[in-house]
Amino acid sequence: MTSKDILKQAFVDRSATIGIVGLGYVGLPLMLRFSAVGFRVLGIDIDQSKVDKLNAGQSYIEHIDARRIADARRANFEATADFARAQDCDALILCVPTPLNKYREPDLSFVLNTVDALAPHLRAGQLLTLESTTYPGTTEEELLPRAQANGLRAGQDVFLCYSPEREDPGNPDFDTQSIPKVIGGHTPACLEVGLAMYQQIIDRVVPVSSTRAAEMVKLLENIHRAVNIGLVNEMKIVADRMDIDIYEVIQAAATKPFGFTAYYPGPGLGGHCIPIDPFYLTWKAREYGLNTRFIELAGEVNRAMPEYVVGKLMDGLNQHGKALKGSRILMLGVAYKKNVDDMRESPAVHIMELLQGKGAEIAYSDPHVPVFPTMREHYFDLRSVALTPDSLASFDAVVLATAHDAFDYELIKNAAQLIVDSRGKYRKPASHIIRA
Repeated sequence: MTSKDILKQAFVDRSATIGIVGLGYVGLPLMLRFSAVGFRVLGIDIDQSKVDKLNAGQSYIEHIDARRIADARRANFEATADFARAQDCDALILCVPTPLNKYREPDLSFVLNTVDALAPHLRAGQLLTLESTTYPGTTEEELLPRAQANGLRAGQDVFLCYSPEREDPGNPDFDTQSIPKVIGGHTPACLEVGLAMYQQIIDRVVPVSSTRAAEMVKLLENIHRAVNIGLVNEMKIVADRMDIDIYEVIQAAATKPFGFTAYYPGPGLGGHCIPIDPFYLTWKAREYGLNTRFIELAGEVNRAMPEYVVGKLMDGLNQHGKALKGSRILMLGVAYKKNVDDMRESPAVHIMELLQGKGAEIAYSDPHVPVFPTMREHYFDLRSVALTPDSLASFDAVVLATAHDAFDYELIKNAAQLIVDSRGKYRKPASHIIRA
């Protein structure tokens, strides 16, 4: 049997060992799914504290129950910070961050450093899959030469695929198993091997013709959302100036049974994909002499939303005879979307920085984020404030940035001096509520 056939059979009979490299919001659910169907799983992460917590059966992501990790740990899961253990794995799935640098250009350092750390330990008969969002060509241009550096041949000895993650943290309707999985292989043999693995854990796997096509699929999905959110954010500003309720307009338009999909405005884009992915394509497109003007315009609109919210807050304070400088402002929600603890690229944090820069005194309340965490680019030495009538009344204004279900919106409405609502929770006009 060839290396391809041996590896495919190991996936089919679930005797293969799966290596998950990067144990965050993408890697951890993937680990749990492989474990649940009986694969031995080795989790690899550079963060020793994460490794220690997982080996102790603990979770560091709110929506992932520690009991599931403990069950996996007892059954077939182990975490390690030792990259040499990669040689024990039949598949290595990379789930590491791909952020932007300060110039809003792709930062592939996490991917490249990870592959460089794995490369000395790669062997014949392994599948290497990248799931991190990136620009078309990354797998071929960056991973392929590193995978073949020690004489391994892609498609014969080692098998190379790209399969973009589609996790939606906190979404109760879809999980790792039920979300269709797109995959492209460097060669037809690579694709065969990748399909054999993912078909064991995903209900529907969708093959495409190449790794470049699969990379572009991920970008299109999130650029589609970014552009439409940019459109509705711009419409929000126009509707506000015309004294029209944009939420009433969206709800009425959504009754059309074809040709319209409802998107809702907000204080900006957050999460690990939608604010970032468009710039991976715009950067790569310049290599081909192309300017993605439509995509970049949507990005400009969405990046301007935190400043728009701050402007509406200043207007509201002025109406109450107060200046922003020296005012006490409470942010309601700092996660990037409701009902999760994920703060990556959260627009709430950008609003907080703008307010602090203008001299406001900042606090926050978020039931999912009890202590403001250490972040790569942002820092606040704060803890979540409990919402009581007295605590709410003590602030000059509250800014609703993330509409968690756990918030008592009636309490907030009755107790707060001024509410700046960037999520459309308060539909009935009131003198102390400003829609942003």
